[in-house]
Amino acid sequence: MKTTYNVFVISDSSGQTGTALAKTAAAQFPEAYANISQYPFIQTKSILTGILKLAKENQAIIFHTLVDSELSDMVTQFAEENQLFSFDCIQKPIDIISQRLHESSAAVPGLVHDLNAAYFKRIDAIEFTVANDDGRHPENLARADIVILGVSRTSKTPLSLYLANKSYKVANVPIGPNLQLPQEVWDLNPKKVFGLTNSIEKLQEIRAQRMKEYGIENDTRYSNADNIKKELDYAHHLYQKIGCLCIKVADKSIEETASIITESLPKFTQP
Repeated sequence: MKTTYNVFVISDSSGQTGTALAKTAAAQFPEAYANISQYPFIQTKSILTGILKLAKENQAIIFHTLVDSELSDMVTQFAEENQLFSFDCIQKPIDIISQRLHESSAAVPGLVHDLNAAYFKRIDAIEFTVANDDGRHPENLARADIVILGVSRTSKTPLSLYLANKSYKVANVPIGPNLQLPQEVWDLNPKKVFGLTNSIEKLQEIRAQRMKEYGIENDTRYSNADNIKKELDYAHHLYQKIGCLCIKVADKSIEETASIITESLPKFTQP
């Protein structure tokens, strides 16, 4: 079985340069599988912060092409502080050309691409999704194109960010027997609400690994199979009451789950 590792390509433009470099390097390791995720058009600290948090959770290798040196330094510093591997694909080439010409760069992101309405719509979607992650600001749920519900560790955040890069405004809400569900959920069109579930075994494995990262080796309520079953039973019952589509993510990639969601959306929510 191939070893799988995560690669994040973060760019202030389309991300094609960083993705090409990442794929070229990954091709030299045919016995391993590189799960490459692209995060293009990133030009604000708030959005970058959300992506870096996700990179840490996934122990991702980061390739970045950020013309803004402040954002680039932010990635490098975050990677160093969190023991992540990162590679700056653009600042060194800029420095070399700058030294050769004895002049500063324009430092303008995306000069090789035209900015259009689609670009700004994507940025707006990403900013909305980062701001409304993990149940924050339930008053904004009505403004979301997609609302994702799920118990802990069902990949709500990475799925939300992936869909945001497709220009969907996404809000995700954690659920559980001991969590207060926002009243706003009941006012939503159930066709734009999607409930995530998983197998008991997969969730137990993921959560136990999470506890180990925190230095906790023993079985906890969080990773206990009986407790996980109660959470999943609660989730199934809730999804039935809401009338939303339930998606089991145990055997699906982020891309597959996202495809199910976008194909199930009403036409008026298409980006």
